[in-house]
Amino acid sequence: MVIKNQIDQFFQVINSDINNEFISWLILNLRTFDQITHGHWAEWLKLLATMPKIPDQRVITINQAIVEVHSPDFFDKESLNQLLKKLSPWRKGPFSLYGISIDTEWRSDLKWDRLALHITPLKDRRVLDVGTGSGYHLWRMLGSGARCAVGVEPTAAFIAQFYAVAHLLGDPHALIIPTTLENISRKPIFDTVFSMGVLYHRRNPISHLQELGECLRPGGELVLETLIIESDAQNILTPEDRYAAMRNIWFIPSIPLLTVWLNRIGYTDVRIVNIERTSLNEQRATEWTDFKPSLVDFLDPQDQTKTIEGYPSPLRAIIIATKI
Repeated sequence: MVIKNQIDQFFQVINSDINNEFISWLILNLRTFDQITHGHWAEWLKLLATMPKIPDQRVITINQAIVEVHSPDFFDKESLNQLLKKLSPWRKGPFSLYGISIDTEWRSDLKWDRLALHITPLKDRRVLDVGTGSGYHLWRMLGSGARCAVGVEPTAAFIAQFYAVAHLLGDPHALIIPTTLENISRKPIFDTVFSMGVLYHRRNPISHLQELGECLRPGGELVLETLIIESDAQNILTPEDRYAAMRNIWFIPSIPLLTVWLNRIGYTDVRIVNIERTSLNEQRATEWTDFKPSLVDFLDPQDQTKTIEGYPSPLRAIIIATKI
């Protein structure tokens, strides 16, 4: 019911757009809820069904580092804390929900701070966030004035976390489609498309960049955040097995190579707005991740400029480009 309510309210607020193409696209892709097969999905749906009623009078803040909602009329903090703990581990945040502070593994606010001043202002724009996780950045996009924010995310646990937060905030302008970008029907209906932390997980990175473009209107903006390698040449790193303990890392390009990819498949005005090495302050274990291993465990203990496999430690870039 929590998920259905969020989707129904989303349609109510976007109906003012009177854009049948966008609505039809959403209806078609939301059918992917019927395809969720994760073994714990039924359990998570039961948890969502026990979410407390939210107060009519509440203060929502989504334009700051901590996505927050509070109300003096909320009195069920302990029950809510137990419910949210059952949705652990929480990877992307942070959140503060009626006094419960969720200190996530990733300080996703730091990534947002690195890109926010460089992108085209989001006011009144339709935004797509591919690989959105539990949706932290969707709320920051709305906090920056986006008309609506749609996430694409295949991980069932993150989908449950997003709809829990959406219910507690009571903001109807965001939703998540539970699948991957390559499995959705794509139409050029978004003004800004974000892909952050996805490219290196794809076996065909050029196809991923093309698929992102298929969701952008002409003149729309791509915001790409990805791992890179340091090189002035068109080079690429393909790990032999794992990279920073992750198996699903396929291609980590240099900036010159990534720029060529983008230009060749229909992007222009490619610009690099940030390059920064991931710090132990940005990614770390917390009680909300059950203190599972995090970045510090994936780096060489004798030389933190290298991963435990001997590769250069994670270096991330933010690239902005315009669809031709």
